[in-house]
Amino acid sequence: MRIAIDAMGGDRGPKVILEGTIQAAKEFGVEVILVGDQDILNSELAHHNVQGLKIHIKHAPEVVEMDESAAAAIRKKKKSSIRLAIELVKSGEADALVTAGNTGAAMATAKILLGALKGVERPAIATILPTVKGVALLLDVGANVDCRPRHLLQFAIMGNIYAKDFLGIKKPKVGLLNIGEEESKGNELTKESFKAIKNEGLNFIGNVEGKNLYTGNVDVVVCDGFTGNIALKISESVAEMIAIYFQQEIPKKFLWKLGYFLMRPCFRKFKRKIDYDEYGGAPLLGINGVCIICHGISGAKAIKNAIKVATGFIQRDINSHIQNISTLPIND
Repeated sequence: MRIAIDAMGGDRGPKVILEGTIQAAKEFGVEVILVGDQDILNSELAHHNVQGLKIHIKHAPEVVEMDESAAAAIRKKKKSSIRLAIELVKSGEADALVTAGNTGAAMATAKILLGALKGVERPAIATILPTVKGVALLLDVGANVDCRPRHLLQFAIMGNIYAKDFLGIKKPKVGLLNIGEEESKGNELTKESFKAIKNEGLNFIGNVEGKNLYTGNVDVVVCDGFTGNIALKISESVAEMIAIYFQQEIPKKFLWKLGYFLMRPCFRKFKRKIDYDEYGGAPLLGINGVCIICHGISGAKAIKNAIKVATGFIQRDINSHIQNISTLPIND
């Protein structure tokens, strides 16, 4: 199993990407191809003991910057680390791609070079959210800003497959993110999507509100990429705010510091529960290949765990199960 790593992507540079990659190579025994500037990568590798590890380098002279237009990157940077890594997947030289780089460029390039699986019109980014009872899957979180009901139906089917095959949930409860639980609530997109998903034979529990994302009462939450991305970013900011608040307030009083000392194991467990690094990257479901997209600020642990997600995706053969999906005709 070979995993192509966009070694130049992300906000924290190649050093962090390499650290996570080396950890994965040691722990999981995977073979990796680092795609990026060979001089920089060789220089970074020199600081690590990689003897016996299956780590290769493919030179990529160009980098897609994090704030760069995806369309411009596709047109102008044919030798970027993102593009060459995806080309390795297309040619069969790699079984999967992991990138913390420009998400728009990664998605667009993957769609163009790899294409979609049979039966899928719009690939979707599926991210894992921690809940009171375990985890839930939220999709789409950014790949498709504008959607039609048949697209949300496809998201529901793909999310259901991923929740069963990858998360091990036997009969996932599927919900449609909306402004109310009643079937009559929402806009035209959610109302028509409700009807389509309801008739597909999934374990559909109907509309769910934003407050239900973390209760554990729903396993797969479906929405368009615009809504999903906002929900995800708000969740991330709330988690960050909670952490900062405790850091600022606890030192102010002795009893609070004592309480923190006694509660430290509980706080550590909570931190692991909400820590993005623990979950790695999010798969781009529906692509004719395996593409794992990481947060731009990913640390070494997130990269290591994203590689773990990629290997699990391949081992469980998720794409073969998605490829045979059928969707009901929708007049939209």
